[in-house]
Amino acid sequence: MAEGTRVRREVLGAEYVDRNKGVQSRLQLDFQEYTVEQAWSAVWTRPGLERKTRSMLNLAMLTALGRLHELEVHMRGAITNGVSETEVSEILRQVGVYAGVPVAAEGFRIADKVFREEAARLEAR
Repeated sequence: MAEGTRVRREVLGAEYVDRNKGVQSRLQLDFQEYTVEQAWSAVWTRPGLERKTRSMLNLAMLTALGRLHELEVHMRGAITNGVSETEVSEILRQVGVYAGVPVAAEGFRIADKVFREEAARLEAR
């Protein structure tokens, strides 16, 4: 589980991971441990796909499923993993064709917000 925790911190950011740990109940922490084991340890550490590709897949799936909170979290991780604004746009257009324009529009709204916040954060450095 240590490797999964390391990957999660690298992709989502240590600040995000630490902040979420501090506000969760024991029940939520148990579920977080489960997701670290199943997603971050068992899947994200596998050698078959690069992190960037995994992030791109997550953006498409989370948008198509309308999991917008998780989409915002993984949008930040995708940027960390090198997914460009152009690539995000293409992913969301693809989602629009196959999963529907309304959900893709929400994806674009979230992507725009995250890219603006990340740009402001970089400028503040």
